[in-house]
Amino acid sequence: MRVLIAFDKFKDALTAPQACAAAADVLRRQFPGVMVDECPLADGGEGFGPILTAATGGRWVKARVTGPQGEDVEAGFGLVLRSKIPPAALARLGLKTEGAPAGSIIGVVEMAEASGLQLVPRDRRNPWNATSAGTGELVRAAVAAGANTILLGVGGSATHDLGLGALGALGLILSDVAGKPIAPPFPRDWHRIVRLSGKIDLPPLYLACDVSNPLLGPRGAAAVYGPQKGLRAEDFDRLESETGRMAQLLCGWAGVSASALAEPGAGAAGGIGFGMRTALGARLVPGADLIADWLGLRARVQSAEVVITGEGRFDRSSAEGKGPGALAALAAAAGKSVHIFAGQVDLGASLRPPGWKLHSITPADMPLSEALASAELNLRRAVEEASLLR
Repeated sequence: MRVLIAFDKFKDALTAPQACAAAADVLRRQFPGVMVDECPLADGGEGFGPILTAATGGRWVKARVTGPQGEDVEAGFGLVLRSKIPPAALARLGLKTEGAPAGSIIGVVEMAEASGLQLVPRDRRNPWNATSAGTGELVRAAVAAGANTILLGVGGSATHDLGLGALGALGLILSDVAGKPIAPPFPRDWHRIVRLSGKIDLPPLYLACDVSNPLLGPRGAAAVYGPQKGLRAEDFDRLESETGRMAQLLCGWAGVSASALAEPGAGAAGGIGFGMRTALGARLVPGADLIADWLGLRARVQSAEVVITGEGRFDRSSAEGKGPGALAALAAAAGKSVHIFAGQVDLGASLRPPGWKLHSITPADMPLSEALASAELNLRRAVEEASLLR
C-alpha cells in the first residue's frame, strides 16, 4: 500500500512539513509495511520558498532584511538551477526547457519569509504599520547572488502596501511635497507621498498566486483580507481611498492604464500583485498548478492508492482550486481514496464532491487558542481514528 501525504500549512499552528511528518508517523506506527510519500504543499505563502527549493536540490540562502513592521529579521531565498526544474514547471512559467544559458539560476522568493503575517503577534497586526520592504530586499539579494529569473510566491502577507515597500527597496523613490524620500513607505505615511521617481532594473519576474481579487471594491484586497491583517472596520474607507490614490500614482509613474486596478490578482497579498505587475511587468502564474508541476504531483498521485491532504481551514476557496482542493480533485479523478484533514471544515453540502472524505480535527467547542496549540496532537488523533487503510 502506497500513501501520498501532501498537506499545506495549518496557519499559526503547523508548517506543511510538520503536518506531513505527523500524519506519516501515525500511519507508519499503525501499518508498519505502508509506503509513505511525504510531499509538503504551498500556494504562494508560507513554505513556498523552502519547499520548491528543496524539491529541486537548490541552495537556501539566509539574509537579514526588514521585517513587516520595520524590524530586523532573518529570512531566506532559494537559488535553483533552471536545468533541475521539471519541464512542465518551466512550461507553466513560459520558459523554454532548452536553450537557456548554462548555469541559469531561478531565484525563489517567498513573500511570507520577510513580510509574513506569521511574523507579527496577533495583537500587533495592523496594515497601516506593515511594509513589504523586506520582500524587495530578498529579491535584490537573489539577483546579486546570480539569479537571472525571479519566482516570487505571494501570499500570507501582513501587508497592504501595494508592494510599494518592495519596490522602494528595488529602486522606486517615493517623495513628499518637499522632495524628501519616504522609506520604507508604510501606509500610515501615504498621505505625505505626492511623487514617484527612480528606476528599477530587474530580470524577468513571475508571481505565483491563486488569488483573483481586484485591488479595490467589495472583493478587493482591503475588504477581503484587511480584517485578518488587523484592519479595523472604521478604517476601511480611509485605507480604500488611499489605496486608490497610491495606485493611480504608480500607474502614472509606470505609464500604465488605471484599468490595471481591476485586473484579477491585483489584490493579491495586500496589492503586491498590482504593484509588481504595474511597475515591473511581472507575470502572474497559478500557484497550485505551478507547484503541482514543480513537485511532480500528478505522477505521485498515480503511484499512490490513498491520498491524504488538508490545511488549517478547508472552505469554499479551498474547494475552488487552492492547493489541497486542487490535489483532492486530481486524486479523485484518478480514482484514488481521498482524505482531507483540516482544523476547521466549512464547506456547504453542494461543494462536497463525491469521493472526498472530510475530517475536522478540532474537537467541538475547543477555543481557537487551544486548537492552535494542540493542532499536531489533534491531527495525529484524527488520522489514527480515521483508520485510513482498513
